[in-house]
Amino acid sequence: MIFPLLAALAAAVCYGVGSVLQAVAARRTGHGGDVDPRLLMRALRQTPFLVGIGFDLLGFACQFYALRTLPLYLVQAALAANLAVTAVIAVPVLGVRLERRQWIAVAAVCGGLAVLGLSAGAESTASVSLALRWWFLGIAVALAIAGLAATRAPQRFRGPLLGVAAGCGFAVMPLAVRALSDLHATALLANPAAYAAAIAGIVGFACYAAGLQQSGVTAVTAAVVVVETAIPAAVGVLVFGDTTRSGFGVVAVVGFVLAVVGALGLARFGDLEHQT
Repeated sequence: MIFPLLAALAAAVCYGVGSVLQAVAARRTGHGGDVDPRLLMRALRQTPFLVGIGFDLLGFACQFYALRTLPLYLVQAALAANLAVTAVIAVPVLGVRLERRQWIAVAAVCGGLAVLGLSAGAESTASVSLALRWWFLGIAVALAIAGLAATRAPQRFRGPLLGVAAGCGFAVMPLAVRALSDLHATALLANPAAYAAAIAGIVGFACYAAGLQQSGVTAVTAAVVVVETAIPAAVGVLVFGDTTRSGFGVVAVVGFVLAVVGALGLARFGDLEHQT
C-alpha cells in the first residue's frame, strides 16, 4: 500500500504547486467582474498557468493510480493536503506570511494523514452496477449546467457557488474512476463512468479556474475541500464498501477529521493575491 499512498501524496503536491501557479496567472488576467471565457483564454496564454495545468495532469495520473488501490476516504483526504503545499509554497513564491495557527494547521493535515494511513484498510472490490455508472454520468452533466448557472449568480455569491460546483466535480470524478473495472480502450468507450469522470474533471477544473478569477485561490477552497473529501468518503464507505483496519474505525475518523479541519484552517488564511 506504500506506493499508492505515496502516489496520493504526490498528487497533493502537484495540485498544490499547480494552484499557486494558476493563482499567479489568474491575478495577471484580472478578476472580480463577470465570468468571461476570454479571461480563461488569456490565462491559458500565461506560462505559469500552462505549467500549473501540467502539474494538475501529473497530479491526476498519481490520483488515478492511488484510487485503484486505496479507499476513497484516504485518497481524498490526502488530496486535501494540497492546501498545505499551497500554503508553504506561497511563502517564497507569492510572499505570503503564515502565522503560527497556519503552521499548526499544516501540522494537523500531516498528522491526520499519518493517522489515516495507519488505520486505512484495503480498497473494496465490490462491483458497481451499470445503473450507478449512468447516474454518475447524469450527475456530471447536471454539474456542468450548474457550473454555468453559477457564473451568472450575483457577484457576492459567485465565488462560493463556483467553489461548490468545483468541489462536486472533483468529488464525482474519483467516484467515476472507481467505477472503471476494465481499463481497456473498448471497455472504457462503452462505460458511462469514463465519460462521467472526464466531464466531472473538466467541470471541476473550469469552475475552479473561474473561481480564481472571481475570488482568489483560497476564497473558494473551503467549499471545495469539504465537498471533494466528504462526498467520496461517504460514498466509498456506504456504496463501494471501503473499510478500515480491524478496530481502527474511530482512529480513521479522527484522522480524517483532523486532516480536513487542518485543510479548512489553511483555506481561511486569506486570498494569496491580496497578500502580495
